[in-house]
Amino acid sequence: MTSLYWRTFGEGKLDLVLLHGWGLNAEVWGCITDRLAPHFRLHLVDLPGYGRSQDFGVLSLHQMAEVMLEKAPQQAVWLGWSMGGLVASKMALIAPERVQALISVASSPCFCARDEEKWPGIRADVLRGFEEQLSGNFEQTVAQFMALQTLGAPDARNDAKKLNQVVLNCPMPKVSVLHGGLRLLAENDLRQALVDLPVPLLRIYGSLDGLVPRRIVPQLDALWPRSRSVLINHAAHAPFISHPDEFCQQVISFIREFSPEGQD
Repeated sequence: MTSLYWRTFGEGKLDLVLLHGWGLNAEVWGCITDRLAPHFRLHLVDLPGYGRSQDFGVLSLHQMAEVMLEKAPQQAVWLGWSMGGLVASKMALIAPERVQALISVASSPCFCARDEEKWPGIRADVLRGFEEQLSGNFEQTVAQFMALQTLGAPDARNDAKKLNQVVLNCPMPKVSVLHGGLRLLAENDLRQALVDLPVPLLRIYGSLDGLVPRRIVPQLDALWPRSRSVLINHAAHAPFISHPDEFCQQVISFIREFSPEGQD
């Protein structure tokens, strides 16, 4: 039987599920859990195949979301960072009755650039380059990807060190799972699917993010007028690490607007 790492704690009544990004695990949230635990019942998850959820092989986006559903609370706010934002978004699409609200962090419904549509994102050749490097020295490749996520942040070197420490503190994903994650980023496009999303949506971005460029913000503002976007100045791809107080305040304020259980 496959086992999914899932840890629950916190003093609040409302459930908040946190999903990490590619190559990482739930320990990445350690810098903000003390700020959020007084307000919510937190659920820290290692995505299937990552961290301590080693029993899983390569899964599609839909399969990942279905695995989450098996262990998730009956209702929760889902917060997903980067690739975790795609998984949380898929959750909201296949089981909206289980999702009170969706918060995406430095995430995109379509990570790969689409030049013909003037859609900004990661160039396909960059993703292919990471895939090729994984087969050689995957630990070094993961470290390079972590550095890319913090590039431009005020304390980029220290932020990258924190991300790498998270990787080192848990089992490394299999190379096949990392390959599958990059393909997941390259192949999925949820832009149109999320147009009629029936749950509240907050999108948080870093103004200096090189992986999810700020140029997608006005495009999604127009495509998803019922959602809300927040741009954190001087933050890169991990705003909860570089700007934890501002990040948590945005999350808490958003949830308070629609949920009495999110009140102090």
